[in-house]
Amino acid sequence: MKLSIIIVNYNVRYYLEQCLLSVEKALTGVGGEVFVVDNNSTDDSMSYLKGKFPWVRYIENAENVGFSRANNQALCEARGEYVLLLNPDTFIGERTLRECIDFMDKNPQAGMCGVGMLRADGSFAPESRRGVPTPFVAFCKMTGLGSLFPKSRLFGRYYMQYLNKQAINPIEIVSGAFMFIRKAALDKVGLLDEAFFMYGEDIDLSYRVLKAGYQNYYIPTQILHYKGESTKKDSLKYVNAFHKAMVIFFKKHFAHYSAIYSAFITLTVVMKGAMSYLMQKIYAWTHKRPKKRMRSYLIVSDGRNLAEMKAIAERHRFKYDVFHSKLGDMPSTDVLYRDYDYIVFDTSRYPFSSILEFFRHDEPNRHRPQIATYIPSNKTIMTMRGAIN
Repeated sequence: MKLSIIIVNYNVRYYLEQCLLSVEKALTGVGGEVFVVDNNSTDDSMSYLKGKFPWVRYIENAENVGFSRANNQALCEARGEYVLLLNPDTFIGERTLRECIDFMDKNPQAGMCGVGMLRADGSFAPESRRGVPTPFVAFCKMTGLGSLFPKSRLFGRYYMQYLNKQAINPIEIVSGAFMFIRKAALDKVGLLDEAFFMYGEDIDLSYRVLKAGYQNYYIPTQILHYKGESTKKDSLKYVNAFHKAMVIFFKKHFAHYSAIYSAFITLTVVMKGAMSYLMQKIYAWTHKRPKKRMRSYLIVSDGRNLAEMKAIAERHRFKYDVFHSKLGDMPSTDVLYRDYDYIVFDTSRYPFSSILEFFRHDEPNRHRPQIATYIPSNKTIMTMRGAIN
């Protein structure tokens, strides 16, 4: 078997449904198996999905055992030459798996590869490529030097933004949202470290693969990651959890720095927490609560599911326009600069890869509508805010 795909789920059944739809299309012509490991979801994920995807192998946990342990459960049963750890709040292009397999087949020294992850507005997610967070690299990230000099090879190594986004490049850390692994490398270095509950396990595994003599790579095929690091970095809960994971990483790999680094992390978390609280208070004092604005949608349809898509918009009182297209035709890209909040594509009529290519851009500071998709199987519009049905 060529590929084993493992997806850990916790209360995101609609995101996972879309993810599995994209995986099913991308697996065409590829010998593969798919595992879904459920961490005791309370949204009836398993009963909802089993009838829709009977070809998936399900593992159901009686408690939330965390990301690492859940993946390890499926890794112990995986039979593929390669393994893909994939987040449920993603969708992939029809060619994504084939491009990763082709690259890994031609480069036996490659232990892992990652891809270009897009945010919900189509901009490039910087966590697609990262460097090992050595003491200096971690210091630059946490003090903001990396943000001030993002393309510097000295200060900006954490996100490696000096690399060409459209070219294959060796990198050090592969994101756990899409981690394509050579099973032989995994057998050599061992499974995910279960000391990491939520963050840091991808950094640890990537580093162990490098230390085992393999090289990790970035390849410029694209996927969408709805809720990547960029949407969580302002959360104090995220900052605290991430930096605790970094303490575990440093104690494991840079033990002689761990005491100093732990103290630095504690100080950083306290300072960021205080700053976040202060900024929230200042914003509350200086800004009136904005009036709730009606969201604007552009529905792209060839007519097949137009009535259902319009019904959702009207039921929720959304403002919308319709772009009537022939099957597979895309609107001109100038609509991306009009006053829409979302552009909705019917996934039964438009390939996931075409949707990704339509939205892809390198202008994260410019207002653009966000990616939205229509899933006919559940009559739902998917956005980064969740499911609308």
